[in-house]
Amino acid sequence: MSNLKRSWSIKEKVTILDDIKSIGVVEGCRKHGIYATTYYDWKKKYEEKGADGLVPHYGRKEAGEFKKILKENERLKVLLAEKDLALSIQSELLKKKIAQWKSAKK
Repeated sequence: MSNLKRSWSIKEKVTILDDIKSIGVVEGCRKHGIYATTYYDWKKKYEEKGADGLVPHYGRKEAGEFKKILKENERLKVLLAEKDLALSIQSELLKKKIAQWKSAKK
């Protein structure tokens, strides 16, 4: 196997998957010049999503931004939950104070 970075079209990937399925993983990977891990990765994606799963996704930058947004979203949810808890505690304390004032007036 060479160090040359190669890309395959979706049609080529499907053809390679079918060919390897018929002749075996070791022989098929040698024939097509791919690693077995690449084959199993393609196979998993193909079984899960069909040919659409074999479309290359080069959006690593977007994925990083998405992770940041998810992290911020979780942080905001925690802050909101803490704020709700603080408001409910204040509400309970206020109710107790009002009850004390009413009982003191009687």
